[in-house]
Amino acid sequence: MKPIAIILAGFLISTFLLTNTSCVKNTDCKATINCVDSLGIPVNNAAVLLYATIKTSSGGTVTADLKANATTDAGGQVKFTFKLPAIYDIRATVILPSPSTRTLVGTGIIKLEEGKGAEKTVTLK
Repeated sequence: MKPIAIILAGFLISTFLLTNTSCVKNTDCKATINCVDSLGIPVNNAAVLLYATIKTSSGGTVTADLKANATTDAGGQVKFTFKLPAIYDIRATVILPSPSTRTLVGTGIIKLEEGKGAEKTVTLK
């Protein structure tokens, strides 16, 4: 009877160790984009597009299918989460209302690393 108890105890301990000590690495890449105007005031409702530009063999560039877009909140901020690291181009636009309708645009680049967060401020002019 003792050998069965020892085998059962060993099984339970190994199961506990395997399920509770496994290392789960966070690989999410988080990007926070802050949009401000030329005076540094946050811009809400700005359309923010993150996209990857790839160089072609002929020396030109194309926009990859990898894209993400969102709209800034009242504080001029938008957040994205990606599963893989990458370098993204940023394009933020906002249409200002009357009396004279104008479009402000800002651009930038953000580098995302595995398991880390990155933050970038884009000035719309």
